Amino acid sequence: MASKVTFIGAGNMAGAIIGGMVDSGFAPEAITATSPSDKMLAPLRDRLGIRTETDNNMAVEQADVVVLAVKPQIMREVCEKMHTSIQARRPLIISVAAGLPAETLEHWLGGELAVVRCMPNTPSLVGAGASGLYANPRVEASQRALATELMEAVGLVEWVDDEGLLEAVTAVSGSAPAYFFLMFEAMEEAGASLGLPADTARRLAMQTAYGAAKMAMQSDATPAELKRNVMSPGGTTERAIEHLEGAGLRRIVQDAMIACAHRASEMADELGKR
Repeated sequence: MASKVTFIGAGNMAGAIIGGMVDSGFAPEAITATSPSDKMLAPLRDRLGIRTETDNNMAVEQADVVVLAVKPQIMREVCEKMHTSIQARRPLIISVAAGLPAETLEHWLGGELAVVRCMPNTPSLVGAGASGLYANPRVEASQRALATELMEAVGLVEWVDDEGLLEAVTAVSGSAPAYFFLMFEAMEEAGASLGLPADTARRLAMQTAYGAAKMAMQSDATPAELKRNVMSPGGTTERAIEHLEGAGLRRIVQDAMIACAHRASEMADELGKR
């Protein structure tokens, strides 16, 4: 990437993406991060060698890409205070803020802008993220490629053609790390009830999840096929799976994800009206 990228916000997600960019070969001097306080900026500057700025308008003057990485609740104020500078430069806008529609962001920034919305997840912090991206009609092919390259620095990227599908992305990957953490909790507790030390059960459960995910990603087989490969007729795995299926695990997961997607839609309505 030869483009100059400015991050508005220097929190955990911005730091993860910036770190991934630098690790993948992006020139630190082409990256700028902003925050009202230098206290947030100093660790990124010292660790990664990027540029920092406390004035958002100064930071976007030379930017080809502006990544909006502030909390949704303060996004309108942040955008409206720099819309003149954004309009003068007209960079690609990438938002990693949940719930704010591209049209709303574009309006707050003065209109007629190329906007990509990104729904990342917290494993991006360890370079193993999964991000869903949506581009408004003003995003050119080269900008789409640039957004892909930027977010691939912290993991997998999948594009959706309908902005509303980002609510499904939220349910499938954005909020989903917590589903697995809950599973780890349950497995740790069950292991302890069977006599294992809790920390031993925890490590075994997490390593098994890591291994299962790695197998699934490296295999051409479907998850259903991989599951069958582990199950011997009349064996221990078959007994466990029968119990999970009988207890309605599929319906529980589906209902939870539908509830998650519905809440994402509600948040989009609430935040978009502010």
